[in-house]
Amino acid sequence: MKKEFGVKPYLFPMPTYMIGTYNEDGTVDEMMMAWGGICAEDMVALNLEADHKTVANLRARGAFTLAIPGTDTLTESDFFGIASANRFPDKFERSGLHAVRSAHVDAPVVEEYPVTLECAVERMEDEPYGLRVLGRIVNVLADEKVLNDEGEIDVSKINAFLFDQVKFGYYAVGEKIGQAWHSGADLVKN
Repeated sequence: MKKEFGVKPYLFPMPTYMIGTYNEDGTVDEMMMAWGGICAEDMVALNLEADHKTVANLRARGAFTLAIPGTDTLTESDFFGIASANRFPDKFERSGLHAVRSAHVDAPVVEEYPVTLECAVERMEDEPYGLRVLGRIVNVLADEKVLNDEGEIDVSKINAFLFDQVKFGYYAVGEKIGQAWHSGADLVKN
């Protein structure tokens, strides 16, 4: 028997991503978001509320970074989801993290985040459910500490964490339990 909950955003897991933009004065704005992800080989989709400072920055600059935070930056990353740059213009400085300018887009790269996608705003769509931002990935950066011996990203080294929309918790990720397009292959055989 299953219990009904009605209409709720109860999809798990939900990612934790960090959107990096520059404010009009050139200071760094970083925002945590969970409602978005990959929508094509070279595209990401972000679903945001239009009143975020980050949205104004996206409209003005036409660029952003999208980073995967590690568990070592949970406190700072959560703070970026709590504090609005509309109210705390110095929120990035308060975090103690460090940023450098992207070489590919007009947006900051936070040095402590292990993987960062550098993106150009392709389109911003105001929808009845909110604002959808489509960004084209122009480059991916990864810290050497999350690379394997072949120089590829090893997701178990990122120490990423997920968001729980039901109880508002964060959960660490890392253990590999199967291989995509292989673990279920025996069920395909005749």
